[in-house]
Amino acid sequence: MFKAPRDISFACSCGQIKGTLRGAAPSTGTHLECFCTDCRAAEVYVGQPDIPSVTLFQTSADKFDIEQGHDKLAVFSFGEKNLLRWHAACCGSILFNTLRNPKTGFASIRVPLLADQDAIGKVTTRAFIKTASGKSKHHGMARFVYGLLARMAAVRLSGRWKQTPFFDTASLKPVREIQIVSKEDRAKITASLT
Repeated sequence: MFKAPRDISFACSCGQIKGTLRGAAPSTGTHLECFCTDCRAAEVYVGQPDIPSVTLFQTSADKFDIEQGHDKLAVFSFGEKNLLRWHAACCGSILFNTLRNPKTGFASIRVPLLADQDAIGKVTTRAFIKTASGKSKHHGMARFVYGLLARMAAVRLSGRWKQTPFFDTASLKPVREIQIVSKEDRAKITASLT
């Protein structure tokens, strides 16, 4: 069933960061459930409980408006080249993920933060599902990859990548200094996951 895009509000756990995901619909992003160690470790790193999986809506950065609490945004990464994980300095809520290059336009938001989760449809992709053999498998990756590449191409070619709350587009640097988590701290967190 087709769902028309609509604007959805979002907020961190304590409500100090608020904004809008514009034009949200199943056709404007990918609703993903991720079971990877890094997504789980990110939760623990900011003081949240370990959870078995994280649900994200992956779309493009130009879809996000942060209307309140932009000064409360903080960002960390599990390495010098890894994904940027944006969180609320006020309450520790993991909010967004972005790539380090703003020209990709890639951004995702944690689904539980959305006021209307039905607007983005059901989960269509599951990533890093652990199997009995210890290896990971994925479901729906073709749709995920196609959607990701199509969105990245569209924002790059249109110039919409410059409409981002996460980066200074003149310098191409994040609007906050990236805190790099040491390999030792990352290993301790990963070892603590159940």
